[in-house]
Amino acid sequence: MSAVTEVTDATFDSQVLQSPLPVLVDYWADWCQPCKGLATILERLAPEYEGQVKFVKMDTNQHTATPAAQDVRALPTVQLFAAGQLVGQLAGDVSKLKLRHLLEQAS
Repeated sequence: MSAVTEVTDATFDSQVLQSPLPVLVDYWADWCQPCKGLATILERLAPEYEGQVKFVKMDTNQHTATPAAQDVRALPTVQLFAAGQLVGQLAGDVSKLKLRHLLEQAS
């Protein structure tokens, strides 16, 4: 089972904004090569934060309303939400170190 779960436009509010845990959202698309590298990093990083941060991903080809509403303009983009509020964002080629720094904002 993947440590990073899928969210949709329909489940974004309940899974991300209403989550008791901070949530890291990965916006991706199958045509995006850097997205594939980031997905591998997130799959390895997620177990380290189990019980502290929830990791989810959203396919921007299938779900367009949420990325538009969240002002996602580039792929890949990761956003960190805590208590339903956006607390941090990274876009483009994101390193594991940058992700760790972003995740520290959730603690």
